[in-house]
Amino acid sequence: MEKRIFDLLFTIPGVIVLSPLLLILYILVILDSKGGGFYLQKRVGKNNKDFSLFKFRTMKLGSDAKGLLTVGGNDSRITKVGIILRKYKLDELPQLFNVINGTMSLVGPRPEVRKYVSLYNQEQLSILNIKPGITDYASLQFFSENELLAKSNNPEKTYINEILPEKLRLNLLYLKNRNIKTDFLIILKTISRIFK
Repeated sequence: MEKRIFDLLFTIPGVIVLSPLLLILYILVILDSKGGGFYLQKRVGKNNKDFSLFKFRTMKLGSDAKGLLTVGGNDSRITKVGIILRKYKLDELPQLFNVINGTMSLVGPRPEVRKYVSLYNQEQLSILNIKPGITDYASLQFFSENELLAKSNNPEKTYINEILPEKLRLNLLYLKNRNIKTDFLIILKTISRIFK
C-alpha cells in the first residue's frame, strides 16, 4: 500500500503537468506515419500475468512481424519522430497510465515479453512476485541497449546470452533491497540520465 501511494503521489501530478507535452507528442506521432498514436504490447507483469503496456508508437505498422528487438537508430522500421522519442525515452511516458491503472509501478523490474520470460529459471521467476516498473537498475545500466545490439552480428543471441542475464541479476538485487528510498534514488538517477 505504501508503494502504491508513493506511485500515485508522483504519477497523477506528473500526468497533469505533462499533459500538454503528451498531447503534442501524440499529434506528432499520428502526423508522421500511418497508425494510431499509441502502441500497446503484451508484457508479463505481476504474478506472471500478461498486461498491455502503453507506449507512443515509434515504428511503422506491422513492424512486430519482423522481430521484437530494435537495433539502434538505423532500424528502418522506426519512424522519424520515433527516433527522437526513443533517444530521449519520451516513448515511455504513456506508461504513467499503466502506473495509474495499477499494472505497473514507477520503479520495478522492466516487464519482458512472454518469449523471454519463458527462459527464466525458478529464481528469476521470483521477479514476477512484484509489479514491473517504468525504470530500474537495469534501465540505467542498459540505457543505450539499442546501440549495443546494433553492434552485434546476432542481436537476438546477444540479448538472450549477455544482456538478459545481467538485467535479471540486477532485478533480483532490487527485489532483495527494495524500499521507498531506493525507488526515489532510482527515479532521480533516471531523470538525470535522460537530461544528460
